[in-house]
Amino acid sequence: MNLRTTRKAFAASLLATTLVSPALANEATVPRGVPRLDHVFVITMENHGYGQIIGNTNAPFANQYANFANTATNYFAVAHPSLTNYLEIAGGSNFGVHSDNNPDWHNATCTTNLQSGTVNTDNPASPNVCAIAGEGTDAATPAVDCTNEVQCAPGSNAGENNIDGVMSIPAARNISGKTIADQLAAAGLSWKSYQESLPASGADGVNFSDGFFTDSSNIPGAIPGEAQSLIKLYAAKHNPFVYFRSVQEGEGGLGLDHVVGFQGPHGLYEDLASGRVPNYSLIAPKITPATPAPR
Repeated sequence: MNLRTTRKAFAASLLATTLVSPALANEATVPRGVPRLDHVFVITMENHGYGQIIGNTNAPFANQYANFANTATNYFAVAHPSLTNYLEIAGGSNFGVHSDNNPDWHNATCTTNLQSGTVNTDNPASPNVCAIAGEGTDAATPAVDCTNEVQCAPGSNAGENNIDGVMSIPAARNISGKTIADQLAAAGLSWKSYQESLPASGADGVNFSDGFFTDSSNIPGAIPGEAQSLIKLYAAKHNPFVYFRSVQEGEGGLGLDHVVGFQGPHGLYEDLASGRVPNYSLIAPKITPATPAPR
């Protein structure tokens, strides 16, 4: 397939909230006159404030697009744990997760947050996230969150603002533990999650990586005298698909082989160069320190 001869669409918004089935979230009215999209690219660039990017000479590409396309000046995160927002992108729900906890990899006996109705939070402390599957009730999204990172009294305004700090979302029942990837696979369409600094060994069991070593690596044993801790450039919390049982276990045409890095065989750069990109791509750059805006 030659990308020059196909229609392409680039997106950096929460597309999955309108592409999921009614069992995952309530759909809005389907717009008319929208042409069929051959390729959708969802590119996530987070952890930088508006003032750090707009007008910053170190971000010329983003500023170019902000000037000639548009700028979302009234745009809010759903909540402030990274993972919660990524789950919303992938499946239109938080699936009962209000934390950045790692996946509980390949645990066939744990009870999902959807099934238990218990929210996975920092306060009180919760275990790793049981692989999402089945149906149940997700977590309400309060205007002010006292369970993630900041602990405060319920109803206090000393927590973290969700959305705009005023709007709240009640818990939803009959949520299905599926993502847009399930729908794509069922429709015979392709998808990938491209994660920068994911090692060539793949995503299975990896919570953090610097592109070579992972959190399961024995760094001191591999490099005698090494004292530096792992630099967390890749994080599973920015890779929502690995939190779902169907992806962890390769069910229904899904699997961890759909989760790749930027480099290496079948990675982002190779796929772009060959023109063999999937119908849906989630692209997550590596975690980098914030660049201060020029004074």
